[in-house]
Amino acid sequence: MARYEFKLPDIGEGIAEAEIVAWHIKVGDTVAEDQQLADMMTDKATVEMESPVAGKVLEVAGEVGDMIPIGSVLVVLETEGEAAEAAPTPVSATEEPIADGMTQIPEPLQEVVPTTDVAPEERRATGDRRVEDKGHDPERRQGEWRKPAESAPEPAPAPKQDAAKVLASPAVRQRARDLGVDLGRVKYAGDRVRHADLDAYLLYNGGGVSRGAAPRRADETVKVVGLRRKIAENMQEAKRRIPHFTLVEEYDVTALEETRAMMNQDRGTNPKLTLLPFLITAMVKVLADYPQLNATYDDDAQVITRSGAVHMGMATQTPNGL
Repeated sequence: MARYEFKLPDIGEGIAEAEIVAWHIKVGDTVAEDQQLADMMTDKATVEMESPVAGKVLEVAGEVGDMIPIGSVLVVLETEGEAAEAAPTPVSATEEPIADGMTQIPEPLQEVVPTTDVAPEERRATGDRRVEDKGHDPERRQGEWRKPAESAPEPAPAPKQDAAKVLASPAVRQRARDLGVDLGRVKYAGDRVRHADLDAYLLYNGGGVSRGAAPRRADETVKVVGLRRKIAENMQEAKRRIPHFTLVEEYDVTALEETRAMMNQDRGTNPKLTLLPFLITAMVKVLADYPQLNATYDDDAQVITRSGAVHMGMATQTPNGL
């Protein structure tokens, strides 16, 4: 058996790295010669990577969305024969296979705090002094019944009120609804519940919300890869380099609508024309008179480039969004 390292080849002039957009194999699979291993995307195209040899997959370089430098190991195969094993390429910390970098983290230790059950009638206290009830067994009062100094006595729960009858500003009511707090349980000074009263209630209750509150949805992280990532990068670059503004004007488009309706009569089953192609045509014609609007700024070279051609873009709806 021999170990064969398939390295990412140079797939284009000036290309330093490529993104993994799809894996067609996994560790443990047996692949044939010329079988497709992965799809790699550069700034120019998506290229299929095929195995030059047959063998068993031992390692893969990363996951979908990872960037792989040109010349680095993409897949390691175990092949038949006695060929000399290729010298392993040094792998930096950022290039290690994900499986090799995993560390088993022990579960946190559970600290057990001993507690003592005390009858409710034995916990009545004012400050640090004990209050003796008449008729109580004196022998049972020999022990220390005081609460720890750092623990404040538990106040009696606020009497339940009708939340609709509690006076509060709309802002306070909205905040209470968002937090799932019943205003009828909030103690307040004065004639109405204020934000400070709501803060005090939340502080005492540990920021808890009423049981009737809807459960909060967990956050979801979606990794952007492939074409979607490239679109996002280009949109951010366009936003950073091209000044954006909005101009609102009103026009009488009666004649335009009549023309559009007439043209749609001859389209049969083809998609009907909307106003968009007419507006794009108008923009292409008018930009010739305003070259400063058809320009880009290079902040590295500190120059403005006025384009001779008009490159008009528009958003297109797809199953995955715009």
